[in-house]
Amino acid sequence: MRKLLSVHMLARAVVPAMLSAAAAQAGAGMFDDEEARRAVLDLRQKLETQRRETDQRLSDIVARQADELTGLRRSLQDLQNQLESNAAETAKLRGQIEQLTRDVADAQRRQSEGTKAVDERLRKLEPVKVSYEGLDFLADPQEKRAFEQALASFRKGEFETAQSALVDLLARFPQTGYANAALFWIGNAKFVGKDFKGALASFQKLLAQDAAYVRTPEVLLALANCQLELKDSAAARKTLESLIADHPRSEAADAAKERLARLK
Repeated sequence: MRKLLSVHMLARAVVPAMLSAAAAQAGAGMFDDEEARRAVLDLRQKLETQRRETDQRLSDIVARQADELTGLRRSLQDLQNQLESNAAETAKLRGQIEQLTRDVADAQRRQSEGTKAVDERLRKLEPVKVSYEGLDFLADPQEKRAFEQALASFRKGEFETAQSALVDLLARFPQTGYANAALFWIGNAKFVGKDFKGALASFQKLLAQDAAYVRTPEVLLALANCQLELKDSAAARKTLESLIADHPRSEAADAAKERLARLK
């Protein structure tokens, strides 16, 4: 009985203790879960905060890159515009250079043509070397042309034209190397025109001007002919005798001998 009582009492003492221990153990388990939940919540909050911060940083980076990209695009567009502007300006300058090149070429061509024209005019004005009747002299191109034209007129029988041209030649070019020849042909033109006094004066002037003239024998014969036409036989005889004496080997001297024979 006592043994049963003891067992009963022991059970009464042990069971509450066990219950208390179980309750304590259960309480301890409940505490551990709460701490874990709080830790999880804290971790989630930290993770959420980090995510938001990361998202914000990424957003900021993306925004900055977008701004930089926009700026880069704007810079590229400005550069493209500048390149196009430069290309247009270069094309314009190239066109101006080509035009200037053409203008310079045209100017050089005109200058060359002008220089040639001036040279040609100067050549026409520059004295030319002439050899005529044993004389070498310089003559103005116009002077040479005037004499040749006058002589051509004489040979065509245009004696008045020839005479007028030769008189004009002596007036325009008083120092001309054609002076002797001009007086000779003027005298002949006047003789053909029966202006014997005028012809006589031309021949006398020629002899006084140049007694060594290459045609002097012919001039003396022509002078004697003028004197004969003017009925001055004494003067003609004297002239013919002078011609024969001074130029005995000339053809004019042979003609003079014939005329003297007729005068006798």
